[in-house]
Amino acid sequence: MARVTGLGGVFYVVKDPGASRVWYRETLGIDGPYGPQLNWADEPKSNPYSLISHFADDTYVKPGKHGFMINLRVDDLDGFVKALKKKGVTVLDTADEGYGKFAWLLDPDGVKIELWEQVADELP
Repeated sequence: MARVTGLGGVFYVVKDPGASRVWYRETLGIDGPYGPQLNWADEPKSNPYSLISHFADDTYVKPGKHGFMINLRVDDLDGFVKALKKKGVTVLDTADEGYGKFAWLLDPDGVKIELWEQVADELP
């Protein structure tokens, strides 16, 4: 059954994404090729991870209205999207980037939700 398996990441708008990434690396010891990255070695998929992503503007989190987006990991994106549509949920868009499959929707409060199925061990 298609289901949410965990937090894929937190994405929010800051004035200086580079400075925020440095703070996470130097202060919390969280780093990765695309910014702060938490690896979850105990999950069954190889090399699963969650990201903390910083953006200089709100382009990526739009049409969300709050300056942040929640990314949720799913185990079967196609099945999950199909189930959402059966419930009458509007799916804004979907994409297959090779390293992962994505879908986007808005929650009732206008928060953008990104669903992510990791299909490769790591980002390109």
